[in-house]
Amino acid sequence: MVVVGAGASGAPLAARLSEDPACNVLLLEAGPDVATTAGFPSEILDAGGLGAAVPGHPNNWAFLAHLTPDLSYRVARGKILGGSTAINGTYFVRARRADFDAWAAAGNTEWTYEKCLPFYRRLETDHDHPTSDLHGHDGPMPVTRAPQHEHPVTRAFAQACTELGFVPEPDKNAQEAPGYGPLPVNAVNGVRINTGIAYVNPARGRPNLTVRGDTLARRIVFDGTRATGVEVETHGRVEVIATPLVVLSAGAVKTPHLLALSGVGPAGELRTAGIPLVHDSPGVGKNFSDHPDISVTWTPRRRLTARRQRDLFQSVLHFTAENSPHDGDLEILPHLRPLAEALGLRTGHRWRGLLPIARRRPAILRDRKSVSWRRLVQQVATRNDLAFSVAVQQTASRGTITTTSADPHVAPTIDYHYLSSPDDRRRMREVVRVAVAILRTRAFEKHFRCLSDLGDAVLNDDEQLDAWMLARLGTAIHACGSCAMGPASDPDAVVDQYGSVHGISGVRIADTSILPGTPTRGPAATAVMVGERVAGFIRAGSPAP
Repeated sequence: MVVVGAGASGAPLAARLSEDPACNVLLLEAGPDVATTAGFPSEILDAGGLGAAVPGHPNNWAFLAHLTPDLSYRVARGKILGGSTAINGTYFVRARRADFDAWAAAGNTEWTYEKCLPFYRRLETDHDHPTSDLHGHDGPMPVTRAPQHEHPVTRAFAQACTELGFVPEPDKNAQEAPGYGPLPVNAVNGVRINTGIAYVNPARGRPNLTVRGDTLARRIVFDGTRATGVEVETHGRVEVIATPLVVLSAGAVKTPHLLALSGVGPAGELRTAGIPLVHDSPGVGKNFSDHPDISVTWTPRRRLTARRQRDLFQSVLHFTAENSPHDGDLEILPHLRPLAEALGLRTGHRWRGLLPIARRRPAILRDRKSVSWRRLVQQVATRNDLAFSVAVQQTASRGTITTTSADPHVAPTIDYHYLSSPDDRRRMREVVRVAVAILRTRAFEKHFRCLSDLGDAVLNDDEQLDAWMLARLGTAIHACGSCAMGPASDPDAVVDQYGSVHGISGVRIADTSILPGTPTRGPAATAVMVGERVAGFIRAGSPAP
């Protein structure tokens, strides 16, 4: 079989399938294949940095998207062995029980919390809970938590949360009541452990596993409605790889794009794009969700972190918005390094970090549109300002990914429709105001000087605060649901609960695109679990492709 995408889900899936000597697996990755840990770029190994998330980095797809009709943004997605687990913030928190309840209620009874918990345990080695039945002790992905008493911001954050009446949540992966506590990460001693390092590289000695990097999947080839192969491009050379089963693990943006390029998608959209229809699947690329976020930046009284801070994040607060039906639907995540520094945009001289971006080809610079580019300049200009990332974890707004061309090199149009719901705006206002309240507690008094760009007049007026939020809006880049799973009777469902695509044969999907909604907490750990879960379905023959 061919697995397309060696990221958060594809790498685990390929490694697990290749444990069966009778299963021959070809794992394709559009970015480079890196066979050793030492072979990864330093900014990818650095768990305290986000250098590879800067647009223009060669290992970042940096898809152009619109968060609102007036706000364009570059969406970082990994383009290297390990996918987005190689470039993200190492946030490794499980989905909540309520998420699984909602997925099961939509007809996906194999995705209850009880049925998925063994796969969470299987994927991890939790260094902090070595005897707990809730945690894994011999899985490929390491899970660690930083001490909560060493960094001044981490200490003050816990004290401030207590001061405001929030409860402690010491284990974010144990389904406890929402509160503040240590953030689980997939990093060890400051090194980001991506799924390529954890799953694929230890399996390279298997004769039935082949990894092929720098290979772009262009489309699936069909005979009628049965997949017979994958058309790929390597350094300009196009070929077709014959296979009886294709598993798409290209992520919530590329997977629906690949399906549409292959003729599986909304019929009218494909007709407009000039793509011959194989199967009309209206849900492809539609109704995806994500976590809108905003950085509430603040100026400390003095520098609060060492230049080579190992952790970007150490703790997080989850709490429930007023009158919200979603438990723990708001999140505040304190940054421990100035964002410009974490992005590698400032090294010594204030502007020197912009030089690598300035040297990149003009086409990339032209793509740095609107707020995204202004933010980079603003982040470099500030010296020691820190931030709280604040986010709404369950939104009413839904996005679309639209394929507009039969050319696989033409990226799809991505529209998030963020904060289009009045309730989403109300809850975002609430989390911004709570973040400011935390900074103004007694616990932060000796650290907090002032807010960087948010005055009380704006903070206290809903209309002005909405305008401020819409101008500074970002995304946590947690897209899910663009090829949602559900029964065949659901016209918007793209796959069944086993990952098999409705209406065609020989194609499965294993990535966050199949989750009907974004988990209430970031989906990286859940994406790995999806790879493990679908690999189990395939090995068990459930159902036959």
